[in-house]
Amino acid sequence: MLNKLISLGLILGLIVGLGASMTGNEILHTVAKTSTPLGQIFINAVKMVVIPLVVSVIFTSIARLGDPKKLGSIGVATLTFYCGTLLPAIVIGMSVMFFGLRFIPEIKMPTNVYSQVPELQSAVDFIVSLIPSNPFSAASNGQILPLIVFTALLAAATGTLASEKRKRMVLAAEDFSEALIKLVWWILYLAPLGVFGLVASSTALLGWSLIQSLIVFILCVLIGLFLLLTFVFLPMLIIYVKMNMSTFFKGSFGPASIAFSTTSTAAAIPVSLEHTVSKLNVSKQISDLLIPLGASIYRPGSALFQGAAIIFLAHIYGVSLSSSSLGGIIFATFLVSLTVAPVPSSGVVTMTPALATIGVPVSGLGLILGIDRIPDMMRSCVNLLGQIAATIIVEQHIKNKNQLNT
Repeated sequence: MLNKLISLGLILGLIVGLGASMTGNEILHTVAKTSTPLGQIFINAVKMVVIPLVVSVIFTSIARLGDPKKLGSIGVATLTFYCGTLLPAIVIGMSVMFFGLRFIPEIKMPTNVYSQVPELQSAVDFIVSLIPSNPFSAASNGQILPLIVFTALLAAATGTLASEKRKRMVLAAEDFSEALIKLVWWILYLAPLGVFGLVASSTALLGWSLIQSLIVFILCVLIGLFLLLTFVFLPMLIIYVKMNMSTFFKGSFGPASIAFSTTSTAAAIPVSLEHTVSKLNVSKQISDLLIPLGASIYRPGSALFQGAAIIFLAHIYGVSLSSSSLGGIIFATFLVSLTVAPVPSSGVVTMTPALATIGVPVSGLGLILGIDRIPDMMRSCVNLLGQIAATIIVEQHIKNKNQLNT
């Protein structure tokens, strides 16, 4: 129902904005202009919740893993696979979007929506800036990326504590995360009005150019997801596991259809657990560990989407990107892709840290949120297929290692 209301807000915003742009009707222009505060309220609410949400989810995800030395070969292989495929996913999303920019009509966004673009740092300065001298000051100043680094290091240290102490901290962080996720739901109920306000005012100024640009963005994301599945996951299954692709897709179809329809891999966990064991011949021990873990922190489709969205928004807002800023985007997107909450379009909400890295206005999220239903369904499906592929590949790695040791 929420997605339908958001779509309705988008459609009404487009109708009002296009009507104002094409006819010059003063009433429509007035409606578009006076609806702008609705969009600003929504964006302020998103900015209000994103820092504590990102921090709490990253802390919980990393600290829950426990001492890295105690994870053993399964944990090392899993984290290696996650890192080794998330980065290509982000690069694919950015690359496809860079190519797609040539098909986007020239857009001149109004100057009053620009945020101040930060001075681009050198690579050395960027690395130094990742370590905050005062994490609380970084949080208050909106310097999210250094805060994320501090949180990841604190969570890793928490994972080495005695079991009882670690559990207390993780449980407290999980409770805090649940409260923030509930708050995100409340904010998303404002999304239909917020999207209407953002889209109506933007479309009234930009007309058809904005619509054409959003269509190109959706197509680039879908192409990128297809490339990720075809050239990253499937070759690894074929070459390393020697798995027949018909077997993989038949075994994954049930949980993938649930992820597609609900836009949530968490909702597909029970079916994923059953199918990986009964249809894909994964051991119950590996499946019970990696399927819930993957649903919690591994979302390659979301990482690809976020990489593409950042390039798209930087382009339409006229923010230039240097090689050092691209490195910051990739690093920030890699970290925030681990924080996607189990609510619709949360992959859009958690993009704020990466946008802040290069100075792209957060108000651009409203444009993406309005057309996110189709990309959200597709990336949730790819997330699920990636999580199942990770489970199969890690088990094959463990089997190969055991054979070498015998």
